[in-house]
Amino acid sequence: MRTFITCLILAAASLLPADSVNHRFAAPSGYKKIVSAPGSFGAYLQTLALKPAGTHTLTYKGAIARTDPYTAAVIDMSVGTQDLQQCADAVIRLRAEYLYERKDYQNISFNFTSGFKCDFVHYANGYRYVKEKWVLKGKKDYSRENFMRYLSLVFSYAGTISLQKELNAVTNANDIQAGDVFIKGGSPGHCFIVLQVAENASHQKKFLLAQSFMPAQNIQVLQNGSPWFTLHEIVEVPYGELIKATNLKRF
Repeated sequence: MRTFITCLILAAASLLPADSVNHRFAAPSGYKKIVSAPGSFGAYLQTLALKPAGTHTLTYKGAIARTDPYTAAVIDMSVGTQDLQQCADAVIRLRAEYLYERKDYQNISFNFTSGFKCDFVHYANGYRYVKEKWVLKGKKDYSRENFMRYLSLVFSYAGTISLQKELNAVTNANDIQAGDVFIKGGSPGHCFIVLQVAENASHQKKFLLAQSFMPAQNIQVLQNGSPWFTLHEIVEVPYGELIKATNLKRF
């Protein structure tokens, strides 16, 4: 039987903030976190729940990923059972989840590498992708299960090449924001998404990054000795050379 004190401890624990990106990672010494506007994509990214500290980054098959040595944390979000949710797909997933949570269905739309515009509203209203066009085949369904089927379709036909074309260049890299993406399209290409930004008194910035990889794996928060990256350091993580101003894009 639980004692009264045990119940009080459990009740207090339930009031503690969830272990999220914002909660786990303190700002570097001499820096303060930049607060993202409430309801923004950046604010959503900072509330992402994390798996327990020490959790390995796993592939979709359940094996320890080759990127695991660079893991600062693992985002508590499904990776699926197919080799689909790779680098660009992880960025698409996070953006789509943010919009779906807000019921902003009209803006859930991503282009395939072919250029075909694959929007969630068509899919949710029963249309299916057939040879570069929509064909009505089903009933209206805005459920989470159907949303995940839509994302699997996008993951199958989109990638770094198409995502890079959709994003807007950030002209001033010192204006880096949570939700920005370092990306270079190609086969293979790669991308990283900025989760949080911190600034010092001289307006220098440091930022947290997340990624997926090939084969598909958990979305991981990265570390390069520290989880806080800058634009002016040698980055030893795979594709770290892409973390530079000329590759910075924004939704």
